[in-house]
Amino acid sequence: MTKRRLRPEELELWKQVASSADPLPNRPAPKALKPAKVVEHRNNAPKGPDPLPSFVLGEKTVHTDTHYFPKTTSQRLKSDPVQMDAKAFGKLKRGKLVPEARIDLHGMTLDQAHGALGRFILSSQARGLRLVLVITGKGSREDPYDPMPRRRGVLKSQVPQWLRMAPLGQMILQVSEAHRSHGGSGAYYVYLRRSR
Repeated sequence: MTKRRLRPEELELWKQVASSADPLPNRPAPKALKPAKVVEHRNNAPKGPDPLPSFVLGEKTVHTDTHYFPKTTSQRLKSDPVQMDAKAFGKLKRGKLVPEARIDLHGMTLDQAHGALGRFILSSQARGLRLVLVITGKGSREDPYDPMPRRRGVLKSQVPQWLRMAPLGQMILQVSEAHRSHGGSGAYYVYLRRSR
């Protein structure tokens, strides 16, 4: 380890600290420190720009008021484009259309519910049905800001995803939350394409 000499401002600061301290008993007084010699380098080279210009933290940051918050399953379904007839969709949202068949997935595991849903949609389309009701139950409140993943309303969040995936996705025109009279946020309307 090499010793370095203190700069004059460091030496002055040290003297202030040392003068406020009480000496230990039975110890000799410390030697006075000599100020460091200031050596000036005389270069004929021109001085370059200041290595670190003055700045204010965050001055070049682009400030925006746009926030992207995670969406709940209900919000995602509401933002989906309308694929079916707009007039029929309006009646659907008001609860004026009556589902032709329904399936209740309460009490099923994910594996059981996925299989039952697939069979139900395939058979409904084969029978020529257009509007069916899938009851999932509301489950616990879905919290998109929860720091720890929790299994809240698993069927409620999984069913719309299953309905978008193959082979069911090709048979479905629209998925939306049911009207209060048909189960509200605990059920989904599934509007099927016409069978060919």
